[in-house]
Amino acid sequence: MTDTSEFEAFMRRHQDMVYSVALRLLAREADAADVAQEVFLRAHTHYGELRDNERAAGWLKTVTRNLCLNHLERYRARWRFFSELDNETTGEEFAASLPAPAPDSTGHDDQARSALLEHALQRLPAHQRVPLVLYHFEELSYEDIARQLRVSLGKVKTDIHRGRDALRRALHLDEAGELTARHPLPPQ
Repeated sequence: MTDTSEFEAFMRRHQDMVYSVALRLLAREADAADVAQEVFLRAHTHYGELRDNERAAGWLKTVTRNLCLNHLERYRARWRFFSELDNETTGEEFAASLPAPAPDSTGHDDQARSALLEHALQRLPAHQRVPLVLYHFEELSYEDIARQLRVSLGKVKTDIHRGRDALRRALHLDEAGELTARHPLPPQ
């Protein structure tokens, strides 16, 4: 195999993981695709080191996470904007007003549940979604998240708590233990 075909195989092997990490953090397909492309450009530069390295997937995941956080840092003003959308008059949080995905009428297997959760997660404002993803999917500690996002530990804890509450309100377990949406999305 040539280096090009080896790298192509390497990229195909890891592209779903890189893209899904980026999509969870950024919640926009176009941004996730841009970050994934940048990750593989960097991987190509370091391919000699990554080629036979069993830690290549971890390296890719770390680069993806860091590029996503850099991207979000550039757009931090948007985070603040969404966090300020809470209705002070009624006390309702913005995240609580987001519609949840429609339940799958054919029954829920693991893939359908994951899709419901992913969709609900993407509907959260970035200031709640990003810490949740970093904690639950990237398995970072609260302290590491605070350091990465350059916010206080209290803000991380609050945002994770509010994000979980918003997800709990959007999703629930039915009598059979299946994950379903409380409120269907309006037709698009």
